[in-house]
Amino acid sequence: MAKYHWQSQNVKQSGVDDMVLLSKITEDAVVENLKKRYMDDYIFTYIGSVLISVNPFKQMPYFTDREIELYQGAAQYENPPHIYALSDNMYRNMMIDAENQCVIISGESGAGKTVAAKYIMGYISKVSGGGSKVQHVKDIILQSNPLLEAFGNAKTVRNNNSSRFGKYFEIQFSRGGEPDGGKISNFLLEKSRVVSQNENERNFHIYYQMIEGANAQQKEGLGLMTPDYYYYLNQSGTYKVDGTNDSKDFQETMEAMQVIGISGDDQTQVLQIVAGILHLGNISFIEAGNYGQVESPDLLAFPAYLLGVDPNRLQDKLTSRQWSGKNESINVTLNTEQATYTRDALAKALYARLFDYLVEAINKAIQKPHEEFSIGVLDIYGFEIFKKNGFEQFCINFVNEKLQQIFIELTLKAEQEEYVQEGIKWTPIDYFNNKIVCDLIENKLNPPGIMSVLDDVCATLHAKGEGADGTLLQKLQAAVGTHEHFNNWNSGFVIHHYAGKVSYDINGFCERNRDVLFPDLIELMQSSEYNFICSLFPENLNNEKKGRPTTASSKIKKQANDLVNTLMKCTPHYIRCLKPNETKRPKDWEESRARHQVEYLGLRENIRVRRAGYAYRRVFNKFMMRYAILTAETWPCWRGPEQQGVLHLLRSVNMDNDQYQMGRTKVFVKNPESLFLLEEMRERKFDTFARIIQKSWRRYIARKKYEQMREEASDILYNSKERRKNSINRNFVGDYLGLETRPELRQFLTKRERVDFADCVNKYDRRFKSIKRDLIMTPKGIYLIGREKVKKGPEKGQIKEVLKRKLEFGSISGVSLSTRQDDFFILHEVQYDSLLESNFKTEFLSLLLKRYEEVTKRKLTISFADRLEFRVKKEGWGGGGSRVVVFQRGQGDLAQLKPAGKTLTITVGDGLPKSSKPTKKSAQQSRSGGRINVASRAHQNGAAKVSRAPYNPPSDITYSSPHKQGRPPSTALPKMGSQRVPRVPAHNQYNQGDMDFLNVPDQGMSGKQRKRSISQRPPPAPKPQPRPQGPRCRAIYQYVGQDTDEISFEVSEVFDLVKEDPSGWWTGRIRGREGLFPGNYVEKI
Repeated sequence: MAKYHWQSQNVKQSGVDDMVLLSKITEDAVVENLKKRYMDDYIFTYIGSVLISVNPFKQMPYFTDREIELYQGAAQYENPPHIYALSDNMYRNMMIDAENQCVIISGESGAGKTVAAKYIMGYISKVSGGGSKVQHVKDIILQSNPLLEAFGNAKTVRNNNSSRFGKYFEIQFSRGGEPDGGKISNFLLEKSRVVSQNENERNFHIYYQMIEGANAQQKEGLGLMTPDYYYYLNQSGTYKVDGTNDSKDFQETMEAMQVIGISGDDQTQVLQIVAGILHLGNISFIEAGNYGQVESPDLLAFPAYLLGVDPNRLQDKLTSRQWSGKNESINVTLNTEQATYTRDALAKALYARLFDYLVEAINKAIQKPHEEFSIGVLDIYGFEIFKKNGFEQFCINFVNEKLQQIFIELTLKAEQEEYVQEGIKWTPIDYFNNKIVCDLIENKLNPPGIMSVLDDVCATLHAKGEGADGTLLQKLQAAVGTHEHFNNWNSGFVIHHYAGKVSYDINGFCERNRDVLFPDLIELMQSSEYNFICSLFPENLNNEKKGRPTTASSKIKKQANDLVNTLMKCTPHYIRCLKPNETKRPKDWEESRARHQVEYLGLRENIRVRRAGYAYRRVFNKFMMRYAILTAETWPCWRGPEQQGVLHLLRSVNMDNDQYQMGRTKVFVKNPESLFLLEEMRERKFDTFARIIQKSWRRYIARKKYEQMREEASDILYNSKERRKNSINRNFVGDYLGLETRPELRQFLTKRERVDFADCVNKYDRRFKSIKRDLIMTPKGIYLIGREKVKKGPEKGQIKEVLKRKLEFGSISGVSLSTRQDDFFILHEVQYDSLLESNFKTEFLSLLLKRYEEVTKRKLTISFADRLEFRVKKEGWGGGGSRVVVFQRGQGDLAQLKPAGKTLTITVGDGLPKSSKPTKKSAQQSRSGGRINVASRAHQNGAAKVSRAPYNPPSDITYSSPHKQGRPPSTALPKMGSQRVPRVPAHNQYNQGDMDFLNVPDQGMSGKQRKRSISQRPPPAPKPQPRPQGPRCRAIYQYVGQDTDEISFEVSEVFDLVKEDPSGWWTGRIRGREGLFPGNYVEKI
């Protein structure tokens, strides 16, 4: 069964790509559509411009360079839904509108947000241009992912690679769209994970990476043991993650530090701190007379050594604390619980500050002095519910609540309000606005929110207060106990979030919110012998602090609101990630889980608003600036009210009245397809102008290039091989198959693979039987394409193109030709040789020699002899061996073949002498300077009128000729006169040459150009003149004039011979027009 690429036309339709098109808008219909697509491996679906992504829990095949090419510059609906389409849309919008963009990726933990962010950054890195400086920035942007994941991600019960911090990554661009800077803002690292983890979870990845991946010398220097030795790692009993290679990831992390510019010494210090934290965790305390003391003083030495501090001072600071008053200070000895808390506080502070250092290192490496454009990617911890939910989950879920509020504000609330303000007819759609939940958490007064109450309780907490959490619960009951989204329970409180109810355990809330690092510990770290560690603790302890210390909740609240303000200044795009199961297995669909996410993400309401609303809106003047070029009235300046100008533009492209509405200050366009129509028309306009410039330049370059190529090619055969008289002056074209309009042949090439040469050749097998092959040469090699009948499947019986052989340049050892005027040549290759026949062998050889030398850095061996030997392919029993081709003198220009056993005898008459060179038109003859029309039907010159395929309009690619055409025969074929078909008018504008002034301009230059590209007609024939009495000639081959001073004729046409010239370029008169033509294409009568 044939395999089809997921993008091909043969791909089966699975559900609907855009859920706006669902026939029923119910939760059931949405879930069913997502399930159907997920089970068929389609993880992306649209709701208008919003992308829904379902985690497949496996690597999908459609994230290759091929897809990047496919989506680059394409409109959203041209291809199946994909994250690359959204990324491309963002990038292009930034360039077109000169506005900052952002993408908000939301979903619960394990839904695939981090991977989505990586794909976006990877895509933008690929499609944006730039030199070495820009490449350096791109490298840092991409390398920041593995580094921050190592230090900021961990395995949780819900997700094997869960982000335990939030990040907003701004990629900054120059005016030309090149990424030349960036900035990362990080939010609330889950520090508590450093010292404790739940069952079946892990600490941050870096610990396991270092233990598995460090070399022997590093392990010895850092005192590394197995993970179960360390208290900070062995509490959960989980050390490995399926599908994760910690050792390989460690090498990637170290490489990332190198790319970002962290010096070797600093890298060592980073690892010392990570290892030092592990050893710190193994220091335990025992009770000694109500006081805590270190259980094993021996365990102090290694962490003290790694952190560069004195072991005795470390012991002292872990078991006692200095209280400073105004005039005196007191040393207080701690109990075991307080000592353990102090140890953990130091470990968390070290890790958090190290993480901040890494983020700052990335920012320093890519910062730029001033911002121009930016694309922001928000990858933040997902909404999560665990068995035990503490202060960290409370903060994480609060941030997710704020993100949901942005989504509601911009996609549901703001959109509907805008329609009302602009006077657009609109029926309001109800939805749940979660602002009420955000206020419950963050309100300052009337009533105070949970965070305000928490901060008040922490302000009165001095020592490690035992009853602080209980006090907090009482105060919460008094402040928000009657709130409809809040409940108490015996160990804490419950919040009714947009994604469901979450029960929070109050234990530890106050302590974690205070987030205080005692001055004793800061002082201890500032005494380190390592400057790197001292720099992580820059506090000035002598300054008296005034006012309340900043709490963790006030920090996250400020960060969340700053983030919202940043996002609101950008044009937002949305990715809603769904997690289909808790098993983390592919193709496992849990109906209830999926339904729950569809409900709380508000997808149904989103579809309803999107279906009733307008996909695109622009203020009048911006719309005019973008599309003014479409009509002569609006370009370069519209004289009149902007609203009228917009209406004029919409009517000029015949947009239906129901596809747009005019607001008070903006135009609203309903469907994206209508917008694509405008964009396409605009691109066509620019394309027309570009083509005029390109064609003029190509004409000039082509003339120079092909004259030089013809000279070089004749040098290859000079004094070695006789030449055919009807081809020595032929212009080179390159593509004789018209690959631009032959997708069945282009399928074997990559999308932008350049074609050097293409022709239909004869290939001779072991029995000297001739088989047609399409030969295509590109910078990557030589393709031989044949045709075969499909034997089974839906296309049974159809003839399909098949790649028979691909020759790499490095595997070609030489080329052999005879000394006669025939068209045969042998390609010698490592495995077996190919005997081929092509009328355009000289052109092929010249291009092959160049490509071969470029690739292999050596010259290709070409041999000339009248006895040639070639090896044949070994097939089954008795295959292989070699064959001989003998060339003999015969009669006429047509080669006669006589096979006999393993020898093929080819006889052919004498050609032009071996010393023949192409002739040039003299200055007197060539009035136009001998211009060569590159993309015209030049390949027909010297060819009998035999069409191999229907006529296709030509393109303007330098190397490519528009359609297939028969090659010139070796001699005249008199019977061809009976096969004459009407001549197709010459297409390219250069055939008109100096007759252009006769054309009536049609809408200026662009109209004239379009007229020429649609249907080029020959100029009207002048009145018939009396036939002069003089010599006449008959065409034995077809010739299409290359320049304005040349004439064209068909096979067997008879016309007047005005003048013969020794150069080979004669003057003739046909259909009332006089001009030059090659004398060897005719016979005198």
